Amino acid sequence: MKLNQQGFTLVELIVVIVILGILAATALPRFINVTGDARTAAVQGFAGGIRSATALVQARYFATGSSGSTSVTMGDNTTVAVAAGTGIPTGAAVGIGDAIAGEGACIAGAGGCSGFTAVFGASSTFQPTNGGSATCGVTYDETNGAVVATITGCP
Repeated sequence: MKLNQQGFTLVELIVVIVILGILAATALPRFINVTGDARTAAVQGFAGGIRSATALVQARYFATGSSGSTSVTMGDNTTVAVAAGTGIPTGAAVGIGDAIAGEGACIAGAGGCSGFTAVFGASSTFQPTNGGSATCGVTYDETNGAVVATITGCP
């Protein structure tokens, strides 16, 4: 009587393990830079959020018809400091900071600006709180409301 054994031989198992090792070695480099890609996407998304907040504050400014005013009260009762005549948020925590995160949430040097650390001024800068370099972040210009996302050096 002949017995038929079922299963894989040791050689077959080793060949499968070698093939899986080769596939893993070629696929792994594609996923190594996921953190840098995520940080880059976060910076670009934050820049888009600042652009939207600036446009929303400006629209509210002109809709209320107060062209000489230096503040705008948004729908959630957040007061945003703006430049008179243009409605562009100022480069301060009470200006673009409140437009982004709500009243008092975005403080200079803290990570309360949606995960970004802010340095306010005529040219405000926002850098990812969880790392990055001096060249990874968003710059907001209070004179014209321009927003520039710099993604070089986002590790």
